[in-house]
Formats: sequence, C-alpha cells, structure tokens
Amino acid sequence: MKLVAGVDEVGRGPLAGPVVAAAVILPRPIPGLADSKQLSAKERERLARLVREDAIVALGAASVGEIERLNILGATMLAMRRAVNRLALPPEEVLVDGNRGPALACPVRCVVGGDASVPEISAASIVAKVARDRLMARLARRYEGYGWERNAGYGTAEHRAALERLGLTPHHRRAFAPCAQLALAV
Repeated sequence: MKLVAGVDEVGRGPLAGPVVAAAVILPRPIPGLADSKQLSAKERERLARLVREDAIVALGAASVGEIERLNILGATMLAMRRAVNRLALPPEEVLVDGNRGPALACPVRCVVGGDASVPEISAASIVAKVARDRLMARLARRYEGYGWERNAGYGTAEHRAALERLGLTPHHRRAFAPCAQLALAV
C-alpha cells in the first residue's frame, strides 16, 4: 500500500498569529471527515482526537516574522514542508489542498477542493484548524480584548475595533491591512 499524506493549512487570512499546516497519513478510513470549515467546533474537536489516535500526524507552522519575511504564500509552503518533514514515516506521495504545493522530496499533487473530497486532506484540515484555534485561544488569555478565542485572529469587527483601541501586539502581521495602517500611524 502506498503511503499517501494529505496536507492542508489554516491561517492564511488572519491579521494575527502563525500559519499552521498539518500532514496526515490515514491507515484506515475515519467516518465523518469533511472540510473543517463545514464542521462545528465540537465535531472538529471530536474528529481531530480520532485522527490523532488513529493516524500518523505532524504539524508545522510559520511564525508572524516568517510570514512578514517570506510573504504569506512562502510561509504557507514552509509550514507545509515542516509538517511533512515531521511525519514519523516519509510519504511516497503528498496530496495538497489547493493549486500550489511545496517542493518536497516526494511527488506532490495539488487537489483544488481537496479538503472536502480527499479524506487525508480533510483530516489535515481538521487537525490544523483545531491546533491553530487552540493556540489563538491561549494567546487570547495573554492579549485580552482582541477576541482571538472567538475570531482566531481574523479581521472581524471585534478584532478591528480592538486594534484601534489597544494597538498592535507582537502577534499581529504588520504587513497585513489594517495592521500596516496602524504601524504607519505610530
């Protein structure tokens, strides 16, 4: 049987926090896998636990500094490479959600909409989303007022209002508007 890893990322669009990628090799099917965005938080948590118990899973991330140095696409590819390279077993093929994949030692195939159609990518989507959401909730306890426990760093009205009121943190992406506008005003 060919070892195939699914890879997906979360966190390309937020104003704060890292981009996180997961790589998952499924030894057997897990019922209920779907695009993480289509699942409730409770269902994502349940499925992430099942995937972690039953599959080969690795995470990779790119920091805010790496996002600013490399740009979001470069940082996303870095996070994906890190996730794949951390797998306990090297995959023979990697399936990546979207139309661009990282340069790896094995073949990479991009699947647009793969998070909804390829179980390995769905599993990676779920694991990455749960991991990043947990990280942002932990950061929310240190940087109160931005609502990261609810918005995961995305540019919601609550988060934008907090930026105006509280300013930037070290976890904000200064190259992303409206963070860039605030950074210029300081």
